[in-house]
Amino acid sequence: MKVNWLIIGAGYSACVLAERIATQLAQKVLIVERRDHIAGNAYDYYNEHGILVHKYGPHIFHTKSKKVWDYLSQFTEWRHYFHHVLGVIEGKKVPIPFNLNSLYALFPPRYAEKLEELLLEKFGFGVKVPILKLRESANGELEFLANYIYENVFLRYTTKQWELKPEELDRGVTGRVPVYISRDNRYFQDTYQAMPKHGYTEMFRRMLAHPNIKLLLNTDYREIINDIKFNRIICTGPLDNFFDYMHGELPYRSLRFQFDTLDQECYQEVGTVNYPNEYDITRITEQKYLSGQTLPKTTLVMEYPQPFVPGKNDPYYPIPREENRERCELYLKEVEKLNGSVLFAGRLADYKYYDMDQATLRALGLFEKEIAV
Repeated sequence: MKVNWLIIGAGYSACVLAERIATQLAQKVLIVERRDHIAGNAYDYYNEHGILVHKYGPHIFHTKSKKVWDYLSQFTEWRHYFHHVLGVIEGKKVPIPFNLNSLYALFPPRYAEKLEELLLEKFGFGVKVPILKLRESANGELEFLANYIYENVFLRYTTKQWELKPEELDRGVTGRVPVYISRDNRYFQDTYQAMPKHGYTEMFRRMLAHPNIKLLLNTDYREIINDIKFNRIICTGPLDNFFDYMHGELPYRSLRFQFDTLDQECYQEVGTVNYPNEYDITRITEQKYLSGQTLPKTTLVMEYPQPFVPGKNDPYYPIPREENRERCELYLKEVEKLNGSVLFAGRLADYKYYDMDQATLRALGLFEKEIAV
């Protein structure tokens, strides 16, 4: 087989790049994926009860980018959806991110009102404050509140998820779920929030439905690379794996998922409930909230964080720490030596904690700036 491009992986970055190359440049692409499906960690399917299930945990699409929204809208209809999350704190379910409504759910009304006044005076309304910044800048009653939120919302959840304390990670990690001085209970406030009407897998299937795109599943690219003629490679898999771990392994966190189907229409009040302090799980997501289906049964997915072990489980989250970034830099120097013959993109290949829209925007940018020129 002869193609212009060999693409390693079939997730967000790979599918976007394959579609752009095939349709805009009329060049041939072969996608090689070691799993038995496309869509990467966004893969979803209908289980035996007819419920659309996210195999690798909940993927909620949200973006501020009209460019990303318009691009993906070519391949899917959308079901508008605002995701809501509750966290169990001292036996009560309160909105996450922690906001003014959370304040009143946990504290006596007069004390909650006092804390609200202090927050508004110091930060203003509608402001998102990372927990570490709140702890550093707070004093008096706000210092109590900052420590309370840190210990009950962030500390144990972060330790379960990462096996590190919040301050041991880059600030951007805890900054993803800031304290929100607002009464907006939505988990995201982005302009565009929705779910692909027929699922992510169908969206990617449409994206790849082009005669210039060939797909090979259940295959490690190393098994066929000598049998394929190609001009250039795009790698969306782990950066360290591509270079045979010559500078050591880049650490990731992984997850184990447990699915349970209950003989009842609904189990939770919202799509996701976090358990920052109890149990070994971090959260439970009820799939039907994401799909909008009305069925007599409901399927839950429970998430158990665990270390990533190559060959035994899958890498999900790059661990954002300075020492890991320094090791990543060693690999980026190896990338430079390839002089553009191999391009890298995606959460694993860039070793960056991308959301889905960020991965899409990164792939579109790579195409425009380095491939289509």
